[in-house]
Amino acid sequence: MPHAPGSTLQPGSSTTQQRRQHFQTPETPPASDFQRQKYIAKLRRNSRLPTLSMEEKKERNQTLADVQGQNGGSAETPIPLLTSYKLGKFQLSHRVVLAPLARQRSWNHVPQPHAVLYYSQRTTKGGLLITEATGVSDTALGCPNVPGIWTKEQVEAWKPIVDAVHAKGGIFFCQIWHEGRVANTDFWPNGLAPISCTDKPLTPQIQSNGINLTQFPTPQRLTTDEIPQVVNDFRLAARNAMEAGFDGVEIHGAYGFLLDQFMKDEVNDRTDKYGGSLENRCRFPLEVVEAVVNEIGADKVGIRLSPYSTWAEARDSNPKALGIYMVESLNKYRPLYCHMFEPKRETVGEKCECPHSLFPMRKAFNGTFIVAGEYGREDGNRAVAEDRADLIAYGRWFLANPDLPTRFALNAPLNKYNEETFYTPDPVLGYTDYPFLEDTE
Repeated sequence: MPHAPGSTLQPGSSTTQQRRQHFQTPETPPASDFQRQKYIAKLRRNSRLPTLSMEEKKERNQTLADVQGQNGGSAETPIPLLTSYKLGKFQLSHRVVLAPLARQRSWNHVPQPHAVLYYSQRTTKGGLLITEATGVSDTALGCPNVPGIWTKEQVEAWKPIVDAVHAKGGIFFCQIWHEGRVANTDFWPNGLAPISCTDKPLTPQIQSNGINLTQFPTPQRLTTDEIPQVVNDFRLAARNAMEAGFDGVEIHGAYGFLLDQFMKDEVNDRTDKYGGSLENRCRFPLEVVEAVVNEIGADKVGIRLSPYSTWAEARDSNPKALGIYMVESLNKYRPLYCHMFEPKRETVGEKCECPHSLFPMRKAFNGTFIVAGEYGREDGNRAVAEDRADLIAYGRWFLANPDLPTRFALNAPLNKYNEETFYTPDPVLGYTDYPFLEDTE
């Protein structure tokens, strides 16, 4: 099953020894409700933080109020991550963004009620959240239980989730997405092969458990006549997102998915107007941006890019030139933000320093610049203080710490995340059961 970095699509040997074992979870969650609740109670006990004194609890509660902007803020100078920021028409109270995270708990590709709790748990007043990758059509998906936004049922299912985030004062963007060749025929209508810029299939990929192997079919090469239909799918998805109540959309142009496949010259082997030169390879993604901007307005549009990433065998011979060309081209359409990922993993479970700099793209882009890439508290603060980014997106740490801005404010210990439950279909386990600071007794 294909996912963002740190899950699947990682070629190489088993990484079983590298996987985090904080919770010691079984291969499958307990079947009955009673067993699951008993097991979750055990997880909570195992993840408890040191007991707080009454004075520490008062400080924690005061900081929480400050972070959420409920009493005018603290007299002390906040850390860079907790300073306010004006994102277009949106006033953010801090710079800690919930990154889009595949969770695979949307049964039959319809968002479920348990997502209301998941997203609202991670909402603060004036905080920016981005949804998990959400399919733009029934041909956009390649793995089970990921959400979509192309049907009326899906739009209606998103509404209470969006309402819950807005009720707590959050700003909510929907990430719209097409997997392209990073898909499996099992999830395509009528068993058709997935689409791409090429007919070159992905080589088999080791999954995040270091054991299972994912096979990929030979994709269908999109014709020039078919590409406008995919552009239109993104446009309609953006319209549907606005109907669902979202504040905007983020176009997924990263991680080796469809738009990234067109951009990267080691995937794109076309000889028509969508292949060859840098300008041609970026044509389709920019057509998507133009269509979405024209549909809902530039002030409601962001895009995620990963020029340096090689996930899903989507490599480019000159990623720096690709990144700069894209952001300079984006300036013409004036999107609200560019969200760029810098890879810090060569294999599953192995974190490394990124040898590349996103600063040239940051300088070239005229809008808000968001970065992601396994940042922590200190390097996130440095990135903001050194003007290398306006906002920092957090994935795994925000997943495991629903009150992450508060923990950063207090410099409190963080819950460890459990990779074994990232993509289980359980509506509680590894989803809404991570403890808050106030759970500490």
